[in-house]
Amino acid sequence: MRDRATKLFRGASKAVLGASFAVLAAVLWQVPWVLSGHAAGAGAGGPGATKAGASSKAGAAKDVVFAPHRAVYDLTLDSVSSASGVVSVEGRIVYELSGNRCEGHAQSMRFVTQTLNQQGEVQTTDLRTSSWEDVPARRLRFSTSTYQNEVQAEQTQGEATRPGASGAVTVDLVKPTDRELELTDNIYFPIQHSTAIIQAAREGRFMLSASLFDGSETGDKVYVTSTAIGRQVKDGQGTPIALAKGGDALDDIPSWPVLVSYYAPDSGKADAVPLYEMSYRFHENGVTSSLRINHGEFAIRGELKELTYFEASPCKGVSP
Repeated sequence: MRDRATKLFRGASKAVLGASFAVLAAVLWQVPWVLSGHAAGAGAGGPGATKAGASSKAGAAKDVVFAPHRAVYDLTLDSVSSASGVVSVEGRIVYELSGNRCEGHAQSMRFVTQTLNQQGEVQTTDLRTSSWEDVPARRLRFSTSTYQNEVQAEQTQGEATRPGASGAVTVDLVKPTDRELELTDNIYFPIQHSTAIIQAAREGRFMLSASLFDGSETGDKVYVTSTAIGRQVKDGQGTPIALAKGGDALDDIPSWPVLVSYYAPDSGKADAVPLYEMSYRFHENGVTSSLRINHGEFAIRGELKELTYFEASPCKGVSP
């Protein structure tokens, strides 16, 4: 029971934080833009993108600016198989993004769910995460705590650094153990990955392959990701967002349907099965809506209920 709840959290936290927000997972085979040809070129290689159609260089050249905001999502069980042991899931995510491109971005999330299994047992899981990432992705500070029925079960804390926006990464872990490790892959940090998705979407690309490090779980794991990006959502075609408090104008912001598949680091085969997948509508200002996370045996859906924008802080050119 605990393992399934933990798996559920890992997907959700990436959807909004890599979101990041990233960000949280699902299968979108019912959506027309997911074509069989999209699988070609995706895999366990380093960061890259495959182009679909004409590139919009003017759109890609514009800086990606994420709006400081607070988003609240209500979670429900969307689909489930009898083998999962899960009967129901309900919960809420509260996510906040602050900062700017000069001083870096800070993210925090509180994710609480109640999961009922087939034996009638209810488990409350409370995930609390916070991170700060500079631009252009030279430093990432991260902290994650997980509570099971109000008892702390896991805690991770540390900092990842490198000389530039790419290259080898040194991770100094404080928790769960005090140690240092080196990551040699060409790795993306969460905000950096979200920025790359928006840039690829603006250029008309439909695939982005990247290795992602966000400090989750034990603080030493790198996920291989394959992101499929659909065509920009046109007026009247996306799921209405006006029902969300504060989301009235969100439909006017350019957005794209996104499907991110997460693989184990050693999954180099073309037919590798993802650990989980997440889909969402990614808005150009960094807001995530229409969230769905799929772990195969069960999937959860996150509905954006409240959206509050914060006043953007002015750039001072000094990183904390």
